[in-house]
Amino acid sequence: MGKIYKYEVRIPYADVDKMGFVYHANYLVYFEMGRNALLREEGLPYTEMEASGVMLPVVEAHCAYRLPGRFDDLLTICSECLPFEGVRLRIQYEVYRGETLLMTGYTHHVCMGPDGKVMRPTEALRALCG
Repeated sequence: MGKIYKYEVRIPYADVDKMGFVYHANYLVYFEMGRNALLREEGLPYTEMEASGVMLPVVEAHCAYRLPGRFDDLLTICSECLPFEGVRLRIQYEVYRGETLLMTGYTHHVCMGPDGKVMRPTEALRALCG
């Protein structure tokens, strides 16, 4: 297993639905926050990757909901980058409120150039994801 990166977010009122639960699609935004924190912490901020011609579009996403998050909860998004499978990258996520696991999920990405063509992962990305 690789390094686990942690990012905290406090749920704003705008992120909850009529039942007072975090609207399900917002967890994908939290995944993105965790993923960007992971890249930034490793010295690969997404803005710099894009400037160098490397994009990481999401090609698949999955969420498994266990318990709801609610307004003003402090969540910890744990992100882990798995080794590349060819040009495909998987990042796994767990979202906690304190010690309580609320949900799990993953995103799959491919390396893509600004021309929209799939490209081989850079050495820096390969090193990050073991």
